[in-house]
Amino acid sequence: MDGLAAPDTGGRPLPGQPARSGVLLEEALGNVAAPALVVDDDGLIITANDAAQGLLGRDAAELTGQDSHDLLHRNIHGHAVPRTRCALRTALLTKDIRHGSAEWFVRGDGVLVQLSWLITPCTTGAGVTGALVLLYEQEKAQRGDDGRSAPLTELDRLALLAETTTQLTSTLDVDEALHRLAALTVPRLADWAVFDLLTEHDEVRRVLVTEHKDGILVERDDLQGPMPPVPAESPMPLSRALRGAASSLAGPATYQGPPDSGIAVEQQRLFTVTGMHSAVIAPIRGLRDVLGALTLGRSQRHDAFTRADLPLLEDLTRRTGLALDNARLYERQRKVAETMQRHLLPQLPSLSGLEMSARYLPAPDASSVGGDWYDAFALAGGVHALAIGDVVGHDLDAAAGMAQVRNMLRAFAWSRPEAEPSAVVTQLDEAVMHIAEAPMATMIFARLALGEDTLWRLCWTNAGHPPPLLVTHDGQARYLDGAHGILLGTGVTRPRPDAVAVLPPRSTLLLYTDGLVESPHHSIDHGLERLRRHAASLAHRPLDSLCEYLLDQVRPADNDDDVALIALRTPASP
Repeated sequence: MDGLAAPDTGGRPLPGQPARSGVLLEEALGNVAAPALVVDDDGLIITANDAAQGLLGRDAAELTGQDSHDLLHRNIHGHAVPRTRCALRTALLTKDIRHGSAEWFVRGDGVLVQLSWLITPCTTGAGVTGALVLLYEQEKAQRGDDGRSAPLTELDRLALLAETTTQLTSTLDVDEALHRLAALTVPRLADWAVFDLLTEHDEVRRVLVTEHKDGILVERDDLQGPMPPVPAESPMPLSRALRGAASSLAGPATYQGPPDSGIAVEQQRLFTVTGMHSAVIAPIRGLRDVLGALTLGRSQRHDAFTRADLPLLEDLTRRTGLALDNARLYERQRKVAETMQRHLLPQLPSLSGLEMSARYLPAPDASSVGGDWYDAFALAGGVHALAIGDVVGHDLDAAAGMAQVRNMLRAFAWSRPEAEPSAVVTQLDEAVMHIAEAPMATMIFARLALGEDTLWRLCWTNAGHPPPLLVTHDGQARYLDGAHGILLGTGVTRPRPDAVAVLPPRSTLLLYTDGLVESPHHSIDHGLERLRRHAASLAHRPLDSLCEYLLDQVRPADNDDDVALIALRTPASP
């Protein structure tokens, strides 16, 4: 955006240049007719023109300096959108030119508005880079004075189908896909959207009912929930659609007679509560099975659906069926992967005099399976082994590699119960290079033993992993920074050090993977300090409560990695 660029000064701002750049930027933006914002690389709003202020219901003072994502971006329910799912923020970080549509933003008065956007990188002056964001409202359904909606043109229909394909193929979440389709069809085609889905056991659930009310989509929880079974011979439109029959028209009169099934009773209730006078109902078909049915209904607009509307509805449900098929397949794979991951992780042993708790949290937006792992087991002579590690990758190969590394570590530790941790890990490193299918990995391996003074001692070696954290009962927390060595699988041979630390009575030891502290937007030191402060404040809590709190409060919201965590607490002095 050359019109927004500052003069070249060799990288040095002239006296007064930032102020003049700000004025020039506001003047340039004032000449843009569309609602427009300029944000810096962190997403903070630098300036907004009058059109944007009017559209968003906020003046310049309320916008300038605020995080654009946190302040404005919402989902259809008005809740904050996770940063990892924000396409606008992704485009800002990758400096792409990108377009988005049918997304929800919140005005200053709390009203949700559905907007499209276009973002392009720009230089804002004084060497500061950022992006120009143009906003515009979604096309609204056109109605005449008599409450009748104007029919869609052929171009409108093609645009709707193209937008539906884009929206549905860009998510693998069933709930998100249904909400997106509801936002595309209401109020453009109807005042109500109702989704009934068949489960794997052929049970019916009314999973989503939305209405257009006061300019926004409102989800009607009172109309959602389990439905009666699909009757085999019922001629009623919804029953036929759930059996895979062709789409059809329906209205209150359709369900006025004596109901022939429980589903017909629910349909009577639906038409009564919603006030729908006209509806179209179509099956949602997957590649092999009927997945459910979509009902679009009209209550506010006066004109009824006709048979001419059925082909468009069938095109929409055909795309929906493919999207739901993909989403369900992905969800099944996620569950299989996560179940496999959890079964690969061990049950914690009962250690005399010691408390222990562990957690594994899958990645939120990846494949729900990865290389993070923990282990704890008893060795000979009252010695206990602790381990935590992370095999590179976020897929089934990483999980398989993790299982190999963990099992070999157990075997080597058992075969050499008197060996120092560094000797065991050196042997494991050689095996990883020549036997295991795992790529590089990090880990901490430790031996825990009770000394003659009745204090527990930790002897450990660290292969490129974040350091253990020791928290005393009075809330002092420090990282055990010794014994650092290179990670596994590099092929480099170097001596591995060991370190020893005494664990005070009632102290807590934390071993964790980097998903708990790493963030794309902050240094690792920031994450480690955040963990230290939170853990110190929780020194008095039970271990289970401490682990849950750390996962909830410390794990960065923008981290898409999985997390493994193991916590151990020593007993009070005898």
